Amino acid sequence: MSLIRTLLALIGFVVVVGGGYGYMKVSPILAEFDPGYVKMYTEFATKLLTTKDPGEAMMWAVPVEDPDLTPEDVMDSLKSIASSENFLFVGAAPFYKQVQAQTGKDYRHITFLSFCDARVGKMMADYRDAYTGFMPCRIALVEDKNGKLWLYSMNLDMMIYGGKKLPPELRKEALRVSGVLQKMMHGAAQGEF
Repeated sequence: MSLIRTLLALIGFVVVVGGGYGYMKVSPILAEFDPGYVKMYTEFATKLLTTKDPGEAMMWAVPVEDPDLTPEDVMDSLKSIASSENFLFVGAAPFYKQVQAQTGKDYRHITFLSFCDARVGKMMADYRDAYTGFMPCRIALVEDKNGKLWLYSMNLDMMIYGGKKLPPELRKEALRVSGVLQKMMHGAAQGEF
């Protein structure tokens, strides 16, 4: 019995020392992270564990509620809201047409729409070359397998909160871009102009 108690005490000691060492090593690194990182990673982990799908955990998804809205209506709405927010519409890629061209079969509607605020894009590129991977901002208009339209876009929270705090002006603009994208998606899902 005393052997088991000694062994457990030794294991406990190693865990405490290891935990303290890990805390001392990680704590200064995490101190440089944006204050919102805990909330962001908690929400991401919760969504990942719920859906078991990293793609879903990284995306914003907004259903188009009005069944009378056509894909063209939703795309026109996105473009109109983008314009009112000084976002430039830079192009659309009708993925479903490419699938149809290659397979010779009809395919459900999927179009990728790209939007940009070049001033903010420049700030991002000047800060980190890797941030160009977030540009231009994309919104996918997807007809699901049941015929319902959805809007998807990358959740920008990981870029904003997930690491070292962004410089104040870039952080402010990244938050604005995030808000504009969400406004566009929610507005277009209702057919707003």
